[in-house]
Amino acid sequence: MKKLFSAVMLGAALLLGTQFTNAQTYRTGAGLLIDVGDGSTLVGPHLKHFFSGSNAGEFSILFGGNMTTVQALYQYHQPFSGASGLMWYVGAGPAVSFGDGNSAFSIVPVAGLDYKISGAPLDISFDWRPRIWFGSGNSDFLAGRFGIGLRFTF
Repeated sequence: MKKLFSAVMLGAALLLGTQFTNAQTYRTGAGLLIDVGDGSTLVGPHLKHFFSGSNAGEFSILFGGNMTTVQALYQYHQPFSGASGLMWYVGAGPAVSFGDGNSAFSIVPVAGLDYKISGAPLDISFDWRPRIWFGSGNSDFLAGRFGIGLRFTF
C-alpha cells in the first residue's frame, strides 16, 4: 500500500509538473510592493502570475505622495544555474497615476531578482524600476527607482 501511494503521488507530481518549467518555482504570488527612490515612496498590494514558463505578469496598485498608481508589467524570468529558487527577470509595462486633480502616464522598465524561499510559501523580489513619465504638459525620467516585493505564493 505504501508503494502504491508513493507511485500515485509521484505520478501526480509529474503530471502537475508538466505545467511548469524550470524558470519558475511558483505559479502565483500576492503581497506587498514597496517602490522607493527618486520621488515619493509608493506602497500597495500586488499580484504576480506566471502565464507560462518564463512569462509572468505583475499587477500593482500603489499609494503615496498624494497619488494612486495602477501598473501592469510583463516580466521574462530565467533561473540562475546552481541557485535553487533564484531567478533574474526583465520586463516593462504601463502605469497610470492619479492625484491632486492631475493624471500622468508612465512606462516602467524593470530588471531584478526574484527568490522563492525553499520550503516556505514566501517569495522576495528586488528590482530596478526607472520610470519615464508623460502627461500634465511635461515629461520626466526617474532613474533612481527600486522595488521590493514580499509575496505569499500559491
